[in-house]
Amino acid sequence: MSVQLSGRSPSATPARTTSTRRPDADLPGRLALSAAAARGVHLSTTEFREWFAAHRREGHYRVTRAPLAALDGWSFEAASGNLVHRSGRFFSVIGAGIRSDSGPVTAWHQPILDQPEVGVLGILAKEFDGVLHFLMQAKMEPGNSNVLQLSPTVQATRSNFTRVHGGAVVKYIEYFTTAGRGRGRVLADSLQSEVGTWFLQKSNRNMVVEVFDEVPLHDGFVWLTLSQIAALLCEDNVVNMNARSVLACLPVGPADPADGGAGGRDEFARALDRSWDPASPALHSDLDVLSWLTGERARRDLVTCPVPLAGLPGWRVDDDAIRHEAGRYFEVVGVDVEAGSREVTTWSQPLLAPVGTGVAAFLAAPVDGVLHVLVQARPEAGLHNTVQLAPTVQCTAANFDWLPPERRPAFLGTVLAADAAAIRYEAVHAEEGGRFLGAESRCLVVEVPADAVAEEPPGHRWVTLAQLSSFVRYEQYVNSQARTLLSCLIPATVATWRHTRS
Repeated sequence: MSVQLSGRSPSATPARTTSTRRPDADLPGRLALSAAAARGVHLSTTEFREWFAAHRREGHYRVTRAPLAALDGWSFEAASGNLVHRSGRFFSVIGAGIRSDSGPVTAWHQPILDQPEVGVLGILAKEFDGVLHFLMQAKMEPGNSNVLQLSPTVQATRSNFTRVHGGAVVKYIEYFTTAGRGRGRVLADSLQSEVGTWFLQKSNRNMVVEVFDEVPLHDGFVWLTLSQIAALLCEDNVVNMNARSVLACLPVGPADPADGGAGGRDEFARALDRSWDPASPALHSDLDVLSWLTGERARRDLVTCPVPLAGLPGWRVDDDAIRHEAGRYFEVVGVDVEAGSREVTTWSQPLLAPVGTGVAAFLAAPVDGVLHVLVQARPEAGLHNTVQLAPTVQCTAANFDWLPPERRPAFLGTVLAADAAAIRYEAVHAEEGGRFLGAESRCLVVEVPADAVAEEPPGHRWVTLAQLSSFVRYEQYVNSQARTLLSCLIPATVATWRHTRS
C-alpha cells in the first residue's frame, strides 16, 4: 500500500539535500593540537607580552570617578528613581526585591543592572600551518583594575554593534552576525548568562567561528594558539571574563600524551586529562546530572521582582552613589571615561563596584583515575531559569563574616584553609569590566582526597570536566564563574601552572 502526503505523488517529492560529514567530529583533536602548540606562527608568548605591554603604555586611557547625578547622558527617573540612559538603551540600574526558600538570607532588596538585549561575544579561529589560532583583542574596559585585558575578537552589546552610540563600526562583527551564511564555519554557539547576582536575566551569544579566507588584522588584535591563551590564564587579570566564557564553550578534548604537557605529569594532571575525555567513566551519567539539575530547578523557590530604586530598603541612593547601609556587598558609582582605542572615545556611565574580593573554587578529586569537580546547583536572583551549575564555592567571604560559621557558604572554610600543595590552580580574574569596577575573584582548584567523593551534600554533584563542557554547549546550564574555572582547567593551563610553581 502506498501512502501520499499532502496529496503529492512520490515523484513530486523534492530531492533531499545530500548529507555531509559532521564537521565538528574532529574538533576536539584540532583543539588539543592547538593546546599543545606553545608558539604561534605570529608571536611567541614572550613577544605577545611585549606587544601587550606596548599597547598598555601607548593607549590613551583615563577613568575618573564622578557623581551619578553628573554623568553625561544619565539621569534618575522622576517616578521610579531608576538610573537610566537618555537613549533608553544600553542598561539601567533598577531595584529588585528577592525572596528565596534557602540560603543564609532568604529575603532582601538590592540594586540590579537591567539590560534586556543579547550581546555578542565572539572569537574568530583560523588555521595557520595546520594549527588553530584564535583572534584576540587587547581591549580597554573602564572597570578593569589594570585597564587593558585580553578579550574576544568581538565583545559588544546590541546597542554597541547597532551603533546607538553613534561611534565607529565594531570590527569583525560581520563574521558573527552573518555566521553560517558563507562567512565561516561555526565551532561553538550558545546563549550564556552573565553574572546572575548583579544582572537581571542578561545573556550573551557566545560564539567561535572558523574562517578560511584572509582576515585583515587591525591594530590591537593578535592571533594566539590555545596553548598561548592557556599560559595567560595562569596569570592574574590578563584574560578577561568574556574571553574565558567563550573559551569554555569549546569542546576541548584530552591532551596528546606525546606533547609533554598534562599527559606526562603527575597523577593529578593525568586524572585531569582523562576528565576531558567523553569516553572516561563518571560517577553519574549525563542524564542523571541533568535530571538532578532539573529537579533542583523545579523545587527551588526564588522570586525576583523589579521594584523602584527610590526608597529601596537597606540602600542609600543619592546624587553621588548608591550604597548599602551596612557598607557591604557593592556600590554603584559613576565614571567619566577616555579611551582612544574604542568605537566611542569619551563617555560616562555607572559601574557596580563590589566591596571585597570574591572566591570561586572547585574542589577536585580523582574517581577511578578520572578527575571530578564538585558543582553546586546555585540559585541566583538574576538568572532566567533560577538555578545553574556553579563552582563548589562562589561568594565574597566578607559578606558573610557577620554570620555564624554554620550559616556561611558550604566548603568556604575548606577552600580558604587549603594547604598550598593542595591548590592545583590559582589566579585572580576580573569580572566584566564594562559594567563592574574592580570586580575580581580569587579562582582556585583545590585537590581533596579521593574518599571525599563519598560526601555529596544536598544541592551538589561530582561531575567530570567532559560532562561540564558538554552542558556548556547548551543554553544557560553552567554559570559565568563555573565557565571561568572550566576555561582555566584546559590541560595545557594546569600543566603550565604546575611548571611555573615547581
